[in-house]
Amino acid sequence: MSPTDGSGPVLHAAVRSDVPAIAALMRRSVLELFPLFHGERETASAARYLTEPDTVLIDDGTYFVHEAAGEIVACGGWSKRDKLYTGSGAEATDDRMLDPATEPARVRAMFVRGDWTRRGLGRAILDRCSMAARAEGFRSLVLMATLPGEPLYRSFGFREVRRTDVSLPDGVVLDGVAMEYPLY
Repeated sequence: MSPTDGSGPVLHAAVRSDVPAIAALMRRSVLELFPLFHGERETASAARYLTEPDTVLIDDGTYFVHEAAGEIVACGGWSKRDKLYTGSGAEATDDRMLDPATEPARVRAMFVRGDWTRRGLGRAILDRCSMAARAEGFRSLVLMATLPGEPLYRSFGFREVRRTDVSLPDGVVLDGVAMEYPLY
């Protein structure tokens, strides 16, 4: 993790040594925020299956963290690969590079610690993602929102494509919202 001067959260690209702290933040975020939208069983399943950091995003340089006082308090990124979200299962095409001229980039794995919500951290990550994806020629972003993240994405300008079920490996089904955002 990068040092901070205590003046506020610092946004930077994640590195492999951040993975344990990212995993802890993801789990804490789910345990703090999912109960506002989901029952105990759904929250426990999400904490198990949606909180595994995807090191491919870190290696690609497309995953970011906000750090404050030496702790990661928010994370998220985008992908130029075919995988839509963690927990979606292992597909043969997950690592396939997307064609920026014909396919949208994916926003992935956005999490904010409960005591750091509504401070603009998620918006700053989305800004960074949209600028980077645009610079690589992508024309739009897509994501699969869980209910806790939906308000952020709507306020940023993502539009709902459809409501859908997100099936987790243990059979638990979460409400999901497929969303898109034009970059041009």
